[in-house]
Amino acid sequence: MVLQASAPAAFAQATPVPAPTTPPAATENLQPTPTPGLTEGVAAIVNDEIISTYDLAQRMRLLILTSGIQVTRENLPQLQQQALISLVDERLQIQELRRVEKEQKFDIVPTADEVNAELADMAKGNNMSPEQFTAMFQARGVGVDTLKAQIRSEMGWQRWIRGRYGSRISVGPDQIKATEQRLVAEASKPQYQISEVFIEASRVGGMDVAVQGAGQLLAQLQQGATFAAVARQFSASPTAASGGDAGWVTATDLPPEVVPVLDQMRPGQLTRPIPVTDGVYIIYLRDKRSGAGAPVVTLKQAAVPLPKDASAQAVAAATAKLEALRPTVTGCDNLEAAAGKVQGVMAGDLGEAEVKDLSPAFRSAAESLQVGQLSQPIRTEAGLHLIAVCGRKMGGAQALTADQIENRLMGQQLSMISKRYMRDLRNSATIETR
Repeated sequence: MVLQASAPAAFAQATPVPAPTTPPAATENLQPTPTPGLTEGVAAIVNDEIISTYDLAQRMRLLILTSGIQVTRENLPQLQQQALISLVDERLQIQELRRVEKEQKFDIVPTADEVNAELADMAKGNNMSPEQFTAMFQARGVGVDTLKAQIRSEMGWQRWIRGRYGSRISVGPDQIKATEQRLVAEASKPQYQISEVFIEASRVGGMDVAVQGAGQLLAQLQQGATFAAVARQFSASPTAASGGDAGWVTATDLPPEVVPVLDQMRPGQLTRPIPVTDGVYIIYLRDKRSGAGAPVVTLKQAAVPLPKDASAQAVAAATAKLEALRPTVTGCDNLEAAAGKVQGVMAGDLGEAEVKDLSPAFRSAAESLQVGQLSQPIRTEAGLHLIAVCGRKMGGAQALTADQIENRLMGQQLSMISKRYMRDLRNSATIETR
Protein backbone atom coordinates (compact mmCIF):
# COMPACT_ATOMS: atom_id res chain seq x y z
CA MET A 1 0.00 0.00 0.00
CA VAL A 2 1.32 3.45 -0.91
CA LEU A 3 0.30 6.42 1.22
CA GLN A 4 0.21 9.95 -0.06
CA ALA A 5 2.38 12.38 1.85
CA SER A 6 0.54 15.44 3.00
CA ALA A 7 1.64 18.95 2.23
CA PRO A 8 2.98 20.36 5.49
CA ALA A 9 0.93 23.05 7.09
CA ALA A 10 4.03 25.19 7.21
CA PHE A 11 4.65 28.65 5.79
CA ALA A 12 2.02 30.20 8.03
CA GLN A 13 2.92 31.71 11.35
CA ALA A 14 3.69 29.00 13.87
CA THR A 15 1.03 28.44 16.50
CA PRO A 16 1.37 26.85 19.92
CA VAL A 17 0.48 23.22 20.37
CA PRO A 18 -2.83 23.23 22.25
CA ALA A 19 -2.76 21.68 25.65
CA PRO A 20 -4.36 18.22 25.64
CA THR A 21 -7.93 18.37 26.82
CA THR A 22 -8.84 14.70 26.40
CA PRO A 23 -8.81 12.67 29.61
CA PRO A 24 -6.53 9.62 29.85
CA ALA A 25 -9.54 7.33 29.32
CA ALA A 26 -9.72 8.57 25.73
CA THR A 27 -6.74 6.38 24.83
CA GLU A 28 -8.00 3.22 26.50
CA ASN A 29 -8.77 1.61 23.13
CA LEU A 30 -5.15 1.88 22.01
CA GLN A 31 -2.77 -1.00 22.34
CA PRO A 32 -0.68 -0.72 25.51
CA THR A 33 2.65 1.01 25.11
CA PRO A 34 5.31 -1.68 24.64
CA THR A 35 7.81 -2.14 27.43
CA PRO A 36 11.28 -0.96 26.31
CA GLY A 37 13.48 -3.87 25.35
CA LEU A 38 10.63 -6.11 24.23
CA THR A 39 9.98 -6.96 20.59
CA GLU A 40 7.98 -4.43 18.66
CA GLY A 41 6.02 -5.04 15.46
CA VAL A 42 6.57 -3.31 12.13
CA ALA A 43 3.81 -0.88 11.12
CA ALA A 44 5.44 0.35 7.90
CA ILE A 45 8.72 0.51 6.03
CA VAL A 46 9.72 3.74 4.28
CA ASN A 47 12.73 3.30 1.99
CA ASP A 48 14.08 0.54 4.26
CA GLU A 49 13.46 2.61 7.41
CA ILE A 50 11.09 0.99 9.88
CA ILE A 51 8.12 2.62 11.55
CA SER A 52 7.37 0.41 14.52
CA THR A 53 4.03 -0.32 16.11
CA TYR A 54 5.36 1.51 19.15
CA ASP A 55 5.98 4.61 16.98
CA LEU A 56 2.47 4.31 15.60
CA ALA A 57 0.84 3.91 19.02
CA GLN A 58 2.77 6.91 20.32
CA ARG A 59 1.75 9.07 17.38
CA MET A 60 -1.88 8.03 17.79
CA ARG A 61 -1.75 9.08 21.43
CA LEU A 62 -0.24 12.43 20.46
CA LEU A 63 -2.87 12.90 17.76
CA ILE A 64 -5.74 12.08 20.10
CA LEU A 65 -4.51 14.25 22.95
CA THR A 66 -3.77 17.34 20.86
CA SER A 67 -6.96 17.14 18.79
CA GLY A 68 -9.31 16.49 21.70
CA ILE A 69 -10.99 13.64 19.84
CA GLN A 70 -12.62 10.85 21.83
CA VAL A 71 -11.66 7.38 20.64
CA THR A 72 -14.50 5.16 19.44
CA ARG A 73 -14.62 1.85 17.65
CA GLU A 74 -15.75 3.71 14.51
CA ASN A 75 -13.01 6.35 14.37
CA LEU A 76 -10.07 4.26 15.56
CA PRO A 77 -9.11 3.17 12.00
CA GLN A 78 -9.18 6.80 10.85
CA LEU A 79 -6.96 7.86 13.74
CA GLN A 80 -4.52 5.06 12.98
CA GLN A 81 -4.43 5.99 9.30
CA GLN A 82 -3.84 9.68 10.04
CA ALA A 83 -1.07 8.85 12.50
CA LEU A 84 0.60 6.55 9.97
CA ILE A 85 0.36 9.12 7.17
CA SER A 86 2.01 11.71 9.45
CA LEU A 87 4.83 9.32 10.33
CA VAL A 88 5.42 8.41 6.68
CA ASP A 89 5.52 12.13 5.79
CA GLU A 90 8.09 12.81 8.47
CA ARG A 91 10.30 9.89 7.45
CA LEU A 92 10.27 11.06 3.84
CA GLN A 93 11.08 14.61 4.87
CA ILE A 94 13.94 13.70 7.20
CA GLN A 95 15.37 11.26 4.65
CA GLU A 96 15.32 13.97 2.00
CA LEU A 97 16.91 16.51 4.33
CA ARG A 98 19.69 14.06 5.24
CA ARG A 99 20.30 13.41 1.55
CA VAL A 100 20.55 17.14 0.83
CA GLU A 101 22.87 17.66 3.81
CA LYS A 102 25.21 14.96 2.56
CA GLU A 103 25.14 16.24 -1.00
CA GLN A 104 25.49 19.95 -0.33
CA LYS A 105 27.60 19.85 2.84
CA PHE A 106 25.50 22.07 5.10
CA ASP A 107 23.15 21.46 8.02
CA ILE A 108 19.37 21.56 7.59
CA VAL A 109 17.94 19.14 10.15
CA PRO A 110 17.44 21.03 13.42
CA THR A 111 19.85 20.21 16.23
CA ALA A 112 18.72 18.99 19.63
CA ASP A 113 19.19 22.50 21.03
CA GLU A 114 17.02 24.02 18.30
CA VAL A 115 14.27 21.48 18.90
CA ASN A 116 14.42 22.12 22.63
CA ALA A 117 14.17 25.87 22.01
CA GLU A 118 11.07 25.36 19.85
CA LEU A 119 9.60 23.10 22.52
CA ALA A 120 10.23 25.81 25.10
CA ASP A 121 8.39 28.34 22.89
CA MET A 122 5.43 25.97 22.63
CA ALA A 123 5.41 25.54 26.39
CA LYS A 124 5.47 29.31 26.84
CA GLY A 125 2.54 29.62 24.44
CA ASN A 126 0.62 27.30 26.74
CA ASN A 127 1.70 29.19 29.89
CA MET A 128 3.93 26.34 31.10
CA SER A 129 7.58 25.67 31.68
CA PRO A 130 9.23 23.14 29.31
CA GLU A 131 9.30 20.63 32.17
CA GLN A 132 5.59 21.07 32.87
CA PHE A 133 4.75 20.85 29.18
CA THR A 134 6.60 17.59 28.55
CA ALA A 135 5.40 16.12 31.86
CA MET A 136 1.82 16.79 30.79
CA PHE A 137 2.32 14.69 27.65
CA GLN A 138 4.23 11.96 29.47
CA ALA A 139 1.43 11.68 32.02
CA ARG A 140 -0.90 10.86 29.12
CA GLY A 141 1.43 8.18 27.73
CA VAL A 142 3.19 10.29 25.06
CA GLY A 143 6.97 10.17 25.21
CA VAL A 144 8.86 13.41 24.72
CA ASP A 145 10.82 11.87 21.83
CA THR A 146 7.57 11.52 19.88
CA LEU A 147 6.83 15.21 20.28
CA LYS A 148 10.39 16.18 19.41
CA ALA A 149 10.40 14.02 16.28
CA GLN A 150 7.36 15.89 14.98
CA ILE A 151 8.91 19.25 15.81
CA ARG A 152 12.20 18.32 14.14
CA SER A 153 10.65 17.32 10.82
CA GLU A 154 8.34 20.35 10.66
CA MET A 155 11.13 22.81 11.48
CA GLY A 156 13.59 21.21 9.09
CA TRP A 157 11.14 21.00 6.21
CA GLN A 158 10.09 24.63 6.58
CA ARG A 159 13.73 25.67 6.70
CA TRP A 160 14.58 23.72 3.55
CA ILE A 161 11.60 24.84 1.45
CA ARG A 162 12.01 28.47 2.42
CA GLY A 163 15.79 28.35 2.01
CA ARG A 164 15.72 26.67 -1.38
CA TYR A 165 12.71 28.35 -2.96
CA GLY A 166 12.00 31.50 -0.97
CA SER A 167 14.55 33.62 -2.83
CA ARG A 168 13.45 32.19 -6.19
CA ILE A 169 9.81 33.16 -5.85
CA SER A 170 9.03 36.47 -7.43
CA VAL A 171 5.77 38.22 -6.71
CA GLY A 172 5.67 41.04 -9.20
CA PRO A 173 3.87 44.39 -9.08
CA ASP A 174 1.39 43.12 -11.69
CA GLN A 175 0.40 40.21 -9.46
CA ILE A 176 -0.03 42.48 -6.46
CA LYS A 177 -2.05 44.98 -8.50
CA ALA A 178 -4.27 42.24 -9.92
CA THR A 179 -4.94 40.93 -6.40
CA GLU A 180 -5.69 44.43 -5.13
CA GLN A 181 -8.15 44.98 -7.96
CA ARG A 182 -9.85 41.66 -7.31
CA LEU A 183 -10.18 42.46 -3.60
CA VAL A 184 -11.61 45.88 -4.37
CA ALA A 185 -14.07 44.41 -6.89
CA GLU A 186 -15.25 41.91 -4.27
CA ALA A 187 -15.40 44.38 -1.40
CA SER A 188 -19.13 44.88 -1.69
CA LYS A 189 -19.97 41.18 -2.18
CA PRO A 190 -21.02 38.81 0.63
CA GLN A 191 -18.09 37.74 2.76
CA TYR A 192 -17.63 34.80 5.09
CA GLN A 193 -15.25 34.46 8.01
CA ILE A 194 -14.49 30.75 8.12
CA SER A 195 -12.31 28.02 9.51
CA GLU A 196 -11.89 24.86 7.47
CA VAL A 197 -10.91 21.23 7.62
CA PHE A 198 -10.11 19.68 4.26
CA ILE A 199 -9.81 15.91 3.88
CA GLU A 200 -7.90 15.20 0.65
CA ALA A 201 -9.36 12.13 -1.04
CA SER A 202 -6.17 10.85 -2.68
CA ARG A 203 -4.34 11.14 0.63
CA VAL A 204 -6.73 8.94 2.63
CA GLY A 205 -7.63 6.29 0.06
CA GLY A 206 -10.44 7.71 -2.05
CA MET A 207 -13.55 9.88 -1.90
CA ASP A 208 -15.66 7.34 0.00
CA VAL A 209 -13.05 7.14 2.75
CA ALA A 210 -12.75 10.94 2.83
CA VAL A 211 -16.52 11.37 3.20
CA GLN A 212 -16.66 8.77 5.96
CA GLY A 213 -13.71 10.31 7.79
CA ALA A 214 -15.19 13.80 7.52
CA GLY A 215 -18.43 12.50 9.00
CA GLN A 216 -16.57 11.05 11.96
CA LEU A 217 -14.69 14.31 12.52
CA LEU A 218 -17.95 16.27 12.34
CA ALA A 219 -19.44 14.02 15.02
CA GLN A 220 -16.42 14.69 17.24
CA LEU A 221 -16.69 18.45 16.67
CA GLN A 222 -20.38 18.35 17.57
CA GLN A 223 -19.44 16.53 20.77
CA GLY A 224 -17.01 19.26 21.81
CA ALA A 225 -13.68 18.67 20.08
CA THR A 226 -11.92 21.98 19.35
CA PHE A 227 -12.11 22.92 15.68
CA ALA A 228 -8.63 24.49 15.57
CA ALA A 229 -7.02 21.42 17.15
CA VAL A 230 -8.81 19.05 14.76
CA ALA A 231 -7.77 21.18 11.78
CA ARG A 232 -4.12 21.17 12.82
CA GLN A 233 -4.04 17.39 13.01
CA PHE A 234 -6.36 16.30 10.19
CA SER A 235 -6.65 19.03 7.57
CA ALA A 236 -4.65 18.82 4.34
CA SER A 237 -5.13 22.54 3.66
CA PRO A 238 -2.29 25.04 4.21
CA THR A 239 -4.57 26.74 6.75
CA ALA A 240 -4.03 23.76 9.08
CA ALA A 241 -1.01 25.59 10.52
CA SER A 242 -3.32 28.33 11.80
CA GLY A 243 -5.97 25.95 13.10
CA GLY A 244 -7.95 26.06 9.86
CA ASP A 245 -8.41 29.84 10.00
CA ALA A 246 -8.99 31.08 6.43
CA GLY A 247 -10.05 34.58 7.51
CA TRP A 248 -12.59 36.56 5.49
CA VAL A 249 -13.27 35.09 2.05
CA THR A 250 -15.71 35.66 -0.80
CA ALA A 251 -17.44 33.25 -3.15
CA THR A 252 -14.55 33.34 -5.63
CA ASP A 253 -12.19 32.06 -2.93
CA LEU A 254 -14.34 28.99 -2.28
CA PRO A 255 -15.27 25.85 -4.22
CA PRO A 256 -18.68 26.35 -5.89
CA GLU A 257 -20.14 23.49 -3.84
CA VAL A 258 -19.47 25.35 -0.58
CA VAL A 259 -21.04 28.75 -1.25
CA PRO A 260 -24.75 27.70 -1.35
CA VAL A 261 -24.28 25.90 1.96
CA LEU A 262 -22.77 28.96 3.65
CA ASP A 263 -25.54 31.19 2.32
CA GLN A 264 -28.10 29.14 4.26
CA MET A 265 -26.16 29.16 7.53
CA ARG A 266 -25.94 31.40 10.55
CA PRO A 267 -22.64 32.35 12.22
CA GLY A 268 -21.55 29.77 14.77
CA GLN A 269 -22.71 26.77 12.75
CA LEU A 270 -20.79 23.85 11.23
CA THR A 271 -21.48 22.60 7.73
CA ARG A 272 -22.16 18.99 6.93
CA PRO A 273 -19.28 17.31 5.04
CA ILE A 274 -19.21 18.93 1.58
CA PRO A 275 -17.65 16.81 -1.20
CA VAL A 276 -15.68 18.76 -3.82
CA THR A 277 -13.54 17.66 -6.74
CA ASP A 278 -10.56 16.40 -4.78
CA GLY A 279 -11.83 15.90 -1.25
CA VAL A 280 -14.28 16.90 1.45
CA TYR A 281 -14.66 20.12 3.43
CA ILE A 282 -16.03 20.82 6.89
CA ILE A 283 -16.53 24.56 7.35
CA TYR A 284 -17.10 26.44 10.58
CA LEU A 285 -18.87 29.71 9.75
CA ARG A 286 -17.61 32.18 12.33
CA ASP A 287 -19.27 35.28 10.86
CA LYS A 288 -20.63 36.70 7.61
CA ARG A 289 -21.54 40.11 6.27
CA SER A 290 -22.98 41.71 3.16
CA GLY A 291 -19.72 43.40 2.22
CA ALA A 292 -16.69 45.28 3.45
CA GLY A 293 -16.22 49.02 3.35
CA ALA A 294 -16.47 50.81 0.01
CA PRO A 295 -13.34 51.04 -2.15
CA VAL A 296 -11.06 53.95 -1.32
CA VAL A 297 -9.16 55.81 -4.05
CA THR A 298 -6.37 58.38 -3.96
CA LEU A 299 -6.90 61.07 -6.58
CA LYS A 300 -5.05 63.93 -8.24
CA GLN A 301 -6.45 66.41 -10.72
CA ALA A 302 -5.53 68.97 -13.33
CA ALA A 303 -8.28 71.53 -13.86
CA VAL A 304 -9.24 74.70 -15.66
CA PRO A 305 -11.57 76.85 -13.52
CA LEU A 306 -14.82 77.73 -15.31
CA PRO A 307 -18.02 79.24 -14.03
CA LYS A 308 -21.22 77.24 -14.24
CA ASP A 309 -22.54 79.47 -17.05
CA ALA A 310 -19.30 79.58 -19.09
CA SER A 311 -19.75 79.97 -22.82
CA ALA A 312 -19.34 77.10 -25.23
CA GLN A 313 -16.23 78.79 -26.59
CA ALA A 314 -14.66 78.94 -23.11
CA VAL A 315 -15.46 75.29 -22.48
CA ALA A 316 -13.98 74.35 -25.87
CA ALA A 317 -10.80 76.29 -25.14
CA ALA A 318 -10.42 74.62 -21.73
CA THR A 319 -11.04 71.23 -23.30
CA ALA A 320 -8.32 71.86 -25.87
CA LYS A 321 -5.85 72.74 -23.12
CA LEU A 322 -6.56 69.55 -21.16
CA GLU A 323 -6.53 67.36 -24.27
CA ALA A 324 -3.11 68.77 -25.15
CA LEU A 325 -1.95 68.11 -21.59
CA ARG A 326 -3.09 64.46 -21.43
CA PRO A 327 -0.32 62.93 -23.64
CA THR A 328 2.37 64.59 -21.52
CA VAL A 329 1.11 63.02 -18.27
CA THR A 330 2.67 59.59 -17.70
CA GLY A 331 1.05 59.07 -14.30
CA CYS A 332 0.48 60.60 -10.92
CA ASP A 333 4.18 61.31 -10.40
CA ASN A 334 4.42 63.96 -13.12
CA LEU A 335 0.86 65.26 -13.35
CA GLU A 336 1.48 68.40 -11.34
CA ALA A 337 4.76 69.19 -13.08
CA ALA A 338 3.23 68.72 -16.52
CA ALA A 339 0.17 70.82 -15.66
CA GLY A 340 2.39 73.60 -14.35
CA LYS A 341 3.73 74.14 -17.87
CA VAL A 342 0.29 74.92 -19.29
CA GLN A 343 -1.04 78.43 -18.63
CA GLY A 344 -4.41 78.48 -16.91
CA VAL A 345 -4.27 74.87 -15.70
CA MET A 346 -4.23 74.19 -11.97
CA ALA A 347 -3.15 70.84 -10.46
CA GLY A 348 -3.35 69.35 -7.00
CA ASP A 349 -3.75 66.32 -4.77
CA LEU A 350 -7.35 65.49 -3.87
CA GLY A 351 -6.32 62.97 -1.22
CA GLU A 352 -8.20 59.77 -0.29
CA ALA A 353 -11.93 59.29 -0.55
CA GLU A 354 -14.43 56.46 -0.63
CA VAL A 355 -15.70 56.02 -4.17
CA LYS A 356 -19.32 56.18 -2.99
CA ASP A 357 -18.72 59.66 -1.54
CA LEU A 358 -17.46 61.21 -4.79
CA SER A 359 -19.61 63.35 -7.06
CA PRO A 360 -21.31 61.33 -9.80
CA ALA A 361 -18.91 62.49 -12.53
CA PHE A 362 -15.81 61.79 -10.46
CA ARG A 363 -17.27 58.51 -9.16
CA SER A 364 -17.76 57.16 -12.68
CA ALA A 365 -14.14 57.94 -13.57
CA ALA A 366 -12.78 56.51 -10.31
CA GLU A 367 -14.66 53.24 -10.83
CA SER A 368 -13.52 52.76 -14.41
CA LEU A 369 -9.89 53.91 -14.30
CA GLN A 370 -6.94 51.72 -13.38
CA VAL A 371 -4.29 53.03 -10.99
CA GLY A 372 -2.11 55.53 -12.89
CA GLN A 373 -4.67 56.22 -15.62
CA LEU A 374 -6.00 59.67 -16.52
CA SER A 375 -9.64 60.45 -17.27
CA GLN A 376 -11.13 62.36 -20.16
CA PRO A 377 -12.04 65.99 -19.37
CA ILE A 378 -14.92 66.06 -16.84
CA ARG A 379 -17.24 69.08 -16.64
CA THR A 380 -18.44 70.22 -13.22
CA GLU A 381 -19.95 73.43 -11.92
CA ALA A 382 -16.44 74.52 -10.86
CA GLY A 383 -14.62 73.90 -14.11
CA LEU A 384 -13.16 71.22 -16.35
CA HIS A 385 -11.05 68.46 -14.80
CA LEU A 386 -8.70 65.60 -15.57
CA ILE A 387 -8.77 62.98 -12.79
CA ALA A 388 -5.92 60.55 -12.12
CA VAL A 389 -6.35 57.53 -9.86
CA CYS A 390 -3.11 57.23 -7.89
CA GLY A 391 -4.09 54.42 -5.52
CA ARG A 392 -6.93 52.05 -4.78
CA LYS A 393 -7.68 49.86 -1.78
CA MET A 394 -10.54 48.41 0.21
CA GLY A 395 -11.99 50.53 2.94
CA GLY A 396 -12.57 49.30 6.47
CA ALA A 397 -10.79 46.60 8.43
CA GLN A 398 -10.28 44.32 5.44
CA ALA A 399 -7.90 46.62 3.56
CA LEU A 400 -4.60 44.87 2.85
CA THR A 401 -1.33 46.60 2.19
CA ALA A 402 0.84 45.68 -0.79
CA ASP A 403 3.29 43.97 1.58
CA GLN A 404 0.53 41.86 3.11
CA ILE A 405 -0.68 40.81 -0.32
CA GLU A 406 2.87 39.95 -1.37
CA ASN A 407 3.39 37.81 1.74
CA ARG A 408 0.09 36.02 1.15
CA LEU A 409 0.93 35.25 -2.48
CA MET A 410 4.40 34.05 -1.55
CA GLY A 411 3.01 31.78 1.16
CA GLN A 412 0.56 30.27 -1.32
CA GLN A 413 3.36 29.56 -3.78
CA LEU A 414 5.57 27.97 -1.11
CA SER A 415 2.70 25.74 0.00
CA MET A 416 2.13 24.55 -3.57
CA ILE A 417 5.85 23.88 -4.03
CA SER A 418 5.95 21.87 -0.82
CA LYS A 419 2.92 19.85 -1.86
CA ARG A 420 4.43 18.98 -5.24
CA TYR A 421 7.77 18.16 -3.60
CA MET A 422 6.11 15.74 -1.20
CA ARG A 423 4.12 14.17 -4.02
CA ASP A 424 7.36 13.51 -5.92
CA LEU A 425 9.02 12.02 -2.84
CA ARG A 426 6.08 9.71 -2.36
CA ASN A 427 6.04 8.62 -5.99
CA SER A 428 9.73 7.74 -5.95
CA ALA A 429 9.70 6.09 -2.49
CA THR A 430 9.15 2.48 -1.52
CA ILE A 431 6.48 2.51 1.16
CA GLU A 432 5.16 -0.73 2.59
CA THR A 433 2.55 -0.99 5.31
CA ARG A 434 1.89 -4.06 7.45
